[in-house]
Amino acid sequence: MIRVVCSVLVGVSVFMSCNRVTPPSSGKGDGLPRSTPEAQGVATEGIVRFLEAIEDKDLEIHSFMMLRHGKVISEAWWYPYKRDITHIMHSMSKTATSTAIGFAVQENLLSVDDKVISFFPEDLPAEISPELEKLTVKHLLTMAVGMDKLPVLTRDEPNWARTILATPIKYEPGTRFHYDSNASYMLSAILEKVTGETTMAYLTPRFFEPLGIRDIQWESTPDGVTLGGGGLRLKTADMAKIGQFYLQKGKWNGQQLLPESWIEEATTAQIYQRPDRSPEANANDEGAQGYGYQLWICTHDAYRADGARGQLIVVIPEKEAVIVTTANVANIHTLLELMWEHLDAVIFPNNLNSDPMTTEMFGSRVSALELKRPSITPDELSPRKDMQQTYQMEPNTLGIEKMTFDYQPDGDCRLTLVKSNESHEFLFGWDRWRYGETTKPGPYFLSKRRTPDRLAPFTVSGYGSWTTTSDLSLCLLYMAEAHYEYYSCCFTDEGVTVRLTNTGQPDAPIELKGNRL
Repeated sequence: MIRVVCSVLVGVSVFMSCNRVTPPSSGKGDGLPRSTPEAQGVATEGIVRFLEAIEDKDLEIHSFMMLRHGKVISEAWWYPYKRDITHIMHSMSKTATSTAIGFAVQENLLSVDDKVISFFPEDLPAEISPELEKLTVKHLLTMAVGMDKLPVLTRDEPNWARTILATPIKYEPGTRFHYDSNASYMLSAILEKVTGETTMAYLTPRFFEPLGIRDIQWESTPDGVTLGGGGLRLKTADMAKIGQFYLQKGKWNGQQLLPESWIEEATTAQIYQRPDRSPEANANDEGAQGYGYQLWICTHDAYRADGARGQLIVVIPEKEAVIVTTANVANIHTLLELMWEHLDAVIFPNNLNSDPMTTEMFGSRVSALELKRPSITPDELSPRKDMQQTYQMEPNTLGIEKMTFDYQPDGDCRLTLVKSNESHEFLFGWDRWRYGETTKPGPYFLSKRRTPDRLAPFTVSGYGSWTTTSDLSLCLLYMAEAHYEYYSCCFTDEGVTVRLTNTGQPDAPIELKGNRL
């Protein structure tokens, strides 16, 4: 279960004393105005129930923000996450890419009816099929390319566009929905062709800077093209701004950045995912309400930007509300159901009277949240302190030659991994999280087989506990990527055995053995 300990703000700031090294940042600094739920017609009780339901269902949520009438009325970070840390967006990145297409259309650099092959004359296959010849920018935007077998592209593929264009298209473009991140990459590659700069560089002065979105990171392909379909890293408040921008139909601070007509087009169902099923079968399926321009249409008269494992920007136009989450959950439909049940249901047309007892209860009980702790040292055990142990490791696939465990006076553990030409140091708190940075790529990049160019250093948080007098459990959280590395260490008088696992490759544990020096 997720334990309530000490970072949700609902209109007021409440901080309690916690056993933490660094408390969550209390400064806003994101340019978004704040208000209280009741002042904007939302019942605090519903937000409380939403957070309680997340705990009851044991969902790993990292942050939550809710806006009404353009004002933040509730915001939360589950420690060790906090407001100033960026988070991987996964496929929510696609919405940023389609937004860039909107700007390019506005500037007459392209049209949604342009043929895809017209942008890649040097990368076309020797024989162009009728289906490929018909493929347009709009088909890419709406996931209606027509491929049934999609190429998996990694850092080993030097020219992604050429590989995609050579992949057979089985169905006539525009006739079938098939979710495809390669389509989003092609949009990004097209933008680079017509603008002469990357999608990220193109968006910065037109979109990111006007909205006050800074410290952006976005992965690129081996040939330098912005990934398009994933890899974007943003803060929670940045996501909320994007949602509010769409809610305001392309307007920000009184300036119309994108035409209302483009926003209407992008947020209207252009194709349906399951036309073969009856309306009754599709009625409550969040994956069958239609798809716009890299946006999903929802039930409850809403739409969403949607990234894997719960990176959500949900926009409810009729109620002038935006709901944002970052998370690591297996089924985002469960999260959406909780939003409809507990949040959408308590949004009212008029302001509400505040209930001091509810507000006080909320502030005292849910003033902060924490991720489920990986493990906890039994009361009868004490950590090792004020000592250092170094081990010469046997040859291994990771190339780790030495491991040093440096136990601090407060029970924290500093682990150093030494290779032939590099070393990496991590701090693990004793039954608590400790922040740090590293240049060592984490499980995300290993599983995706991508190169983290220009993304280091990575923010990490380490947690450690003793399960027996000779067994130390260490958990390293790569915070932006939301992936974990686990070091299960078993010590003897002569040496150590370390079992290393990670969430990117959970079925590929590595065992390391070392002799004490």
